[in-house]
Amino acid sequence: MSEEGPIVTVIDPEMGNLRSVCRAWEHAGARIRLAATPDGVEESAAIIFPGQGAIPHCMARLEQTGWAQTLRDWIAQDRPFFGICLGMQTLFEHSEEGDTKGLGIFPGRVKRFVLGPEYKIPHMGWNAVSFCGENPPLVDGIDRARDQFYFVHSYHVITDERDLVWGETVYGYPFTSAIAHGKCFATQFHPEKSQAKGLQIYTNFVKSL
Repeated sequence: MSEEGPIVTVIDPEMGNLRSVCRAWEHAGARIRLAATPDGVEESAAIIFPGQGAIPHCMARLEQTGWAQTLRDWIAQDRPFFGICLGMQTLFEHSEEGDTKGLGIFPGRVKRFVLGPEYKIPHMGWNAVSFCGENPPLVDGIDRARDQFYFVHSYHVITDERDLVWGETVYGYPFTSAIAHGKCFATQFHPEKSQAKGLQIYTNFVKSL
């Protein structure tokens, strides 16, 4: 753990290896507190929600551990939050994956890609993100026209709340690849797997705390 910098709590949903996520946030200047339950989270400057795996199991863990209501309250209080991949999808009302109810923090749903045979599912690899809206601190050092980020997913968010959409990506058709609301940010792509530009987004977030 870094000896300086803000303490951020990384949710441990017990679904996959979190080592690369924790290392990336440490590299960005944060001190990491890995937590399976929300006990003691009030001492943290931010919550980081990395998501891997299937949303039915993820939501069940969030409800069982108390994280579900903690996240609803935290984001409602406009406290700093960063969600990654499944950590973004769970914020919405419903997912087609397992016909699963989400946290319902934001209006919208999560659906599986419906694409022609020329497109592979999951969408896996590097792709551009068209950042929109006014969020200059988090995109400092990012070339909005050229930089690409790493994706691994079969489902994507659909929302009618255009003010919520922070970034869009095209894979067969345009989809929401990042959201922003107050101090809540989330990306469908994996910044920790996106080399220097992904780490730049994390660093910018840590500097904002």
